[in-house]
Amino acid sequence: MSDLGRVLVLAGGLSHERDVSLRSGRRVSEALRAVGVDVEERDADAGLIPALQDDPPSAVFPLLHGVAGEDGALREVLDLLGVPYAGSTPVACRSAFDKPVAKTIVAAAGVHTPPSVVLPHEIFRELGAQTVLERIVDRLGLPLVVKPTRGGSALGCSVVRGIPELPAAMVSCFAYGDVALLERHIAGTEVSVTVIDTGEGPRALPAVEIVPDSGIYDYAARYNAGATEFVAPARLTEETAAACAEAALAAHRALDLRDLSRTDLIVDSDGIPWFLEVNVAPGMTETSLVPLAFESAGLDLGVVCRELLDSAARRPRPATDPASS
Repeated sequence: MSDLGRVLVLAGGLSHERDVSLRSGRRVSEALRAVGVDVEERDADAGLIPALQDDPPSAVFPLLHGVAGEDGALREVLDLLGVPYAGSTPVACRSAFDKPVAKTIVAAAGVHTPPSVVLPHEIFRELGAQTVLERIVDRLGLPLVVKPTRGGSALGCSVVRGIPELPAAMVSCFAYGDVALLERHIAGTEVSVTVIDTGEGPRALPAVEIVPDSGIYDYAARYNAGATEFVAPARLTEETAAACAEAALAAHRALDLRDLSRTDLIVDSDGIPWFLEVNVAPGMTETSLVPLAFESAGLDLGVVCRELLDSAARRPRPATDPASS
């Protein structure tokens, strides 16, 4: 067995991505057990805090996706309890989880990101949806990508190629959040770049190319086996691959992320990577991108997760006494 001691994998939660989270948790738990780690799996429920207080683990691997899992709230609680965990701090999670905020920060670091407009549901209701949408199309052109500003797994995300499609896309978006992000659609190759840091500084793994059968990398394309072709490493020139790696590292650093992140990019016809979003609790299922990146880099999922947990267990704990801060 590993000398790390007992670790806790947190998965489940109550977001729309609960099922994916549970699958991620099972896979990481199995991978950790395969390399000799004593693993307990738990959901985030009313029994979690008493369990952490009564018998704290050496470290926690949070794998809750969506709201509460990725917005920093759960990690805030872990900090309050003095329980170490793999992954980014609550402050960094809040910035990364809000797509417009992340885009602004990453753009300031010199990374291209598609022009966009951010508007809450109330604006459409009060000012008239049709008029607002017409002005957005005037500004950004078509096609557009419409998605909630918070959340993952492409839930509520649509590609809009004509004005008549916009109202339905907005309804779908607002079903998953109260604020919409409308981006100019960038045509090109969709890739994902994983960044890991097991104690020697962040490094980018080979990009994974995403080729969905339907042409859109939506929820079904992400989690239904065979619905998407993944190419790892991505079919990019050496120069473009290096540019994608640097964009992911720039996003990781600009957002002050820690341990593990996954940056989603579109590479246009000129080989320029465009930042779409970054994930601080990326999926770990059989069809997820991070495990594919590990495999492409010759890394074992269980070994990397064990190293991340070991690094977390050795990390200095945040001060819990307000007088000490």
